[in-house]
Amino acid sequence: MIYNSLIRGAKVLLSLAMLFIVSFFQEVMATHLRAGEIIVERVNCQSLTFRITIIVFTDTGSEVKFGDGFLDFGDGTDPIQLPQIDNNDRSDLGPQVATASFTIDHTYSSPGKYVIGYVEPNRNEGVLNIDNSVNTTFYVETEINIDPFLGCNNSPVLLIPPIDRACPGVAFFHNPGAYDPDGDSIAFELVVPKKEVGTVVDGYVDPNVPEFYENYNQANETLNGPPTFDINPITGELKWNAPGAVGEYNVAFIVKEYRKINGDWFKLGFVTRDMQIIVEDCDNERPELQIPEDICVEAGETIDEIIYGTDPNNDNVKIEAFSQVFDLGAIVDPDDGAFQSSSPPAELRFTWDTECVDIRDQPYQVVFKITDNPSDGPKLVSFATWNITVVGPKPDFTSVQQDGQGILLNWEPYICSNANQIQIWRRVDSNPYIPDDCETGIRENAGYKLIQEVDANATSYKDLNLAAAAKYCYRLVATFAQPAGGESIVSDELCFEFVPAEDPIITNVSVEKTDETNGEIVVAWREPYEIDNVVYPRPYIYKVYRSEGFTGDVNMVEVHSRQINVATLDKQEFRDTGLNTTDKVYNYRIELEAPNAVVGDNDPIVSAVASSVRLEPVPQFQRIELRWSAEVPWSNVIPLPPDSKHLIYRGELGDTDAELQLIDEVDVNLNGFVYVDSGQFNNTPLRDDQVYCYKVMTKGTYGNPAIASPLLNFSQMVCAQPSDTIPPCAPTVSITGPSCEEFVENQGCDLTNAIYRNVIGWNTVFDDDCQNDVSTYELYYASTTEGGFQLLVSVRDTFYIHNESSPIPLDNSFKGCYKVKAIDRSGNESEFSEVFCIDNCYNYVLPNVITPGNEDNFNDLFRAYGAESGPELCAKFVKSVDFKVFNRWGTEVYTYQGEAGTEKTIFINWDGRNDDGQDLSAGVYFYEAKVTYDTVDPRHATQQLKGWVHIIR
Repeated sequence: MIYNSLIRGAKVLLSLAMLFIVSFFQEVMATHLRAGEIIVERVNCQSLTFRITIIVFTDTGSEVKFGDGFLDFGDGTDPIQLPQIDNNDRSDLGPQVATASFTIDHTYSSPGKYVIGYVEPNRNEGVLNIDNSVNTTFYVETEINIDPFLGCNNSPVLLIPPIDRACPGVAFFHNPGAYDPDGDSIAFELVVPKKEVGTVVDGYVDPNVPEFYENYNQANETLNGPPTFDINPITGELKWNAPGAVGEYNVAFIVKEYRKINGDWFKLGFVTRDMQIIVEDCDNERPELQIPEDICVEAGETIDEIIYGTDPNNDNVKIEAFSQVFDLGAIVDPDDGAFQSSSPPAELRFTWDTECVDIRDQPYQVVFKITDNPSDGPKLVSFATWNITVVGPKPDFTSVQQDGQGILLNWEPYICSNANQIQIWRRVDSNPYIPDDCETGIRENAGYKLIQEVDANATSYKDLNLAAAAKYCYRLVATFAQPAGGESIVSDELCFEFVPAEDPIITNVSVEKTDETNGEIVVAWREPYEIDNVVYPRPYIYKVYRSEGFTGDVNMVEVHSRQINVATLDKQEFRDTGLNTTDKVYNYRIELEAPNAVVGDNDPIVSAVASSVRLEPVPQFQRIELRWSAEVPWSNVIPLPPDSKHLIYRGELGDTDAELQLIDEVDVNLNGFVYVDSGQFNNTPLRDDQVYCYKVMTKGTYGNPAIASPLLNFSQMVCAQPSDTIPPCAPTVSITGPSCEEFVENQGCDLTNAIYRNVIGWNTVFDDDCQNDVSTYELYYASTTEGGFQLLVSVRDTFYIHNESSPIPLDNSFKGCYKVKAIDRSGNESEFSEVFCIDNCYNYVLPNVITPGNEDNFNDLFRAYGAESGPELCAKFVKSVDFKVFNRWGTEVYTYQGEAGTEKTIFINWDGRNDDGQDLSAGVYFYEAKVTYDTVDPRHATQQLKGWVHIIR
């Protein structure tokens, strides 16, 4: 690293030295660079080659051409010196303005983050807000991030030139017309212009500082306040209200790009624009634009709008449009950029026949620029940005019907072939809301849950995960691949009434008492009301099973059994006691057994699983936020009040569950499972030194009139106080799994289809230094003792099963290290637990007799014990072996190197010949074997085996 840094530093010094030499010979003639940026395009996504284009705007009052500067690719390779390049006249931007560019392809050796920079002497003379601009180098840079996780990427593109003119006292606007070719989100931020990498120009000040004004406190356009200078972070509109002293000013901003992956935003890079604003004396007012409201259209619709332009001085104007959409088929009329009369208003007609390929998550920005043409003095401009969002048309259901034990959904082939997936959303009971104009995806808090994503070409799906008696309602959403993304308008709702009620119907899991050891939960169910379809003779036995967590069968136990001899519609209840309802979530299922059924027909009939409601407080400044959740087969979002309103109960520390008082109610259709207590009950503010205790009553439904609604279930009681800063204690970790003896006994020697799983459990002991208010646990994993830890999962339970389907899967191995930290409801984090590691059951045994040449197929080869030798001896978790044989005088006679998964296996298979292929004589030989295992600790992965082998002929 030190060597690389020295080399890098030497390259920078060399570059600066060369710049000094160039600038020495050019002297004042080198004052020619006004503005510029670097745009980067990935040539193709299968290589690491990028097309880098440097675009500059020059002052033609200087005879110096663009070039002779140095381009640094940011990867440690030598910077290159550009050739001199002729200017292209841009007198449309004003006198003495031209542009030039240079493009080169560069291939990077590996993924990484690279800053591409270009430095050249010098800036043009006389820039007011930079000291000695005539001797200040011009430097711009662009950052790219090559990361397979983030995908293929190109830098943002800026369409509008970075030269604009202004008048004193008149607000100035500039918009770069930036867009991202990949559909990523972009944002804008002002920065200070630079003169070289890591160094800003000398003496820079923003253009709106007092030194450029006579009456600073009344210098804005309306003469009622000081001037301002800022950039809109979303639209990129730069506003200076208003310029002061006549002259040239340079400012800079960056265009940052972000990509959304799996719900999280990642920064990809940025482009720096260094631009020039030329302020000239004039008696002119800027022209004005009138554009349509931002719109959203379904792909396939045609947009046809008129943009109007006027000028307060009745000067002729021209209207221009800049956007990515013109590469996608949009057109404007007129398109020649000619000036036209502003009275009546000038017109520009915009039309675009949108298509499915235009769908994306981010709106398209169309930047309109209007320029006036006064008889003398500088032209003034105004900008307006129009946002166009193109969304997918809604999918269309055709039918829903029962198909065996499931519900079969059918829909029309989706109209857009470029869609990536069809999402299938489901809820219990109907919520027939109509989406707002261009509202895409499923509406938040509408009670639907994503149950599956299928290929966009699919036209059907069979839902098998059903609960008895429930009314299931479905909606479809089409999604489009990242990075552009995008989704469709949601389909109309289609419902199935009702799932046959041939199983027990669980209706309640309600926490009635909160306690660490004596907590109580009431579980309720009813018999299948289509019991006549069940031919088993009575009596029926109902068994209640309980497990910890929202779902799953870890520690599943039978906690109750009840026999019913006659049919009943009465709700059955069981009070489960002796529970830790303070810290744990429990889930239950009901099993129906018919002991008198015909042999072979007495498999239990099982209800759906339902969990208790878990309430989590999030203490905040002078308020407490409550969030609750449950995994239940019914819906806890009922569309219409009053049943849609969950009830909030509150009390003081020491109150029992029954002593809490009703303080408020929440319409979960509008707010979700969230409530913020800021003291609105009785208009009494919350005190920071007081503990408040809460519980929530949820209301649910199966959407079936045969089952009483709403279903009422309480959460546990939980206590918190505002502004909590005390972290929880560090957890203690344990890992369980099969012992090596069990693994060998169950799996044998063939590991091809072995199942690898580690059950990681933890607990937290609380004391006076930490609080018992854990909200979640974060489990971290490293594949070896020397590997970096990564977040594996964030869970509320106190265990996790790590297997091949986990976010970071176990890769044909048990080995790994784990550590856990606890996070409380206020976001305070505990210390990490101690690291706990588990290792593989590795093994490697060599024989000591070989009888080559006797053709009895027994001991013909010297071979590490494999499957034929039984589970106790066979090789397991061996990565490689380096094997050497010596005769009795210590002379090496044979060598072998083998690696798992290759033709030269780790089993050796030596036939008793030396390295020249000649048979070795009978006798005793000695061997050394360096065996490398797949172990959790790489320091102990290699084992030296020494022994002897007797060749018998």
